[in-house]
Amino acid sequence: ENLDWLNQNQARIEDRLFKKLHQEKLPGLYLYDVTSSYLEGHANELGAFGYNRDGKKGKRQLVIGLLCNESGQPLSIEVFRGNTPDPRTVASQIRKAAERFGGGAVTFVGDRGMLKSKQVEDLTAHGFHYITAITKAQIKALLKADIIQLSLFDQDLAQVEMADGLRYILRRNPFRAQEVQASREDRCQALERLRQARNQYLREHPRAQVGVAWRQVNERVQKLKLTGWIRVSAAGREILLERDAAALAEVAKLDGCYVLKTDLGKKQASKETVHARYKDLALVEKAFRTSKTVELEMRPIHVRLATRTRGHALVVMLAYKLVREFQRAWQLFTLTVEEGVHQFSTI
Repeated sequence: ENLDWLNQNQARIEDRLFKKLHQEKLPGLYLYDVTSSYLEGHANELGAFGYNRDGKKGKRQLVIGLLCNESGQPLSIEVFRGNTPDPRTVASQIRKAAERFGGGAVTFVGDRGMLKSKQVEDLTAHGFHYITAITKAQIKALLKADIIQLSLFDQDLAQVEMADGLRYILRRNPFRAQEVQASREDRCQALERLRQARNQYLREHPRAQVGVAWRQVNERVQKLKLTGWIRVSAAGREILLERDAAALAEVAKLDGCYVLKTDLGKKQASKETVHARYKDLALVEKAFRTSKTVELEMRPIHVRLATRTRGHALVVMLAYKLVREFQRAWQLFTLTVEEGVHQFSTI
């Protein structure tokens, strides 16, 4: 019953907290991102199979969207069916900003794949601006059309302005590039270990079929996403791996590269400001991480009705607001929130 009441009064609660937080000035920037939370059962009304960020195959999930202000303070949380695509969660957030939170000169910041053409049109219709990142396929399309050049990624932070007012901010993160290369090499080593194991089996079992071993190694190539530059072949009763250096160079040329897209003019925000605001999405990711993996118990979810699931999510958001307040109040002490809450439990 408490969760049902929270669900019925969620908008009123969020609106009161918003007004208290923004008494003097409305936020000019909203950060928005989504996560998923898997379910152990199968009877939750909102549970469905979808893109699972938790790596829990075969489990239904929920999709949860969190809208924050520019400092990462949560303003509103919303639960969607587990098979809801990320872009379809954006419309209701735009309505909140425009109708409930006062509108104004607002910029929405969303991750890649979140703000597509329909969402951009919706934002523009409300007079809002946006900052997002484009996908790797879109980067390749811009390179092919010569709108951007690969050499621009050699700069610390490059910018390309379009005639229609769009701006692309380009950067290569060298640390991320190293991570991608290291991950690729780890996958290659795992593939090599499988090749050696299959060859050992073929040597020890003269009646074993080479074709079966070849298929197993080739399937692993596809699973490890190494297709296009690693070729599997057989010579006699031995499986061989061959790297295509030119194809690998083509794959690796965009390692660590990303491109931001915005309709903000240069006078409204410099390229450095656009880049910094996009990086602020890490504040939303921190909220999800704290809510899902620490003591706030976003999961497991022990209710089935949609109303109570949404009430549960609101409880978690309010608890995270308390965590942020404890962090602010205790910043001068060598005390984590978990340690402080544990001391409370002894009283």
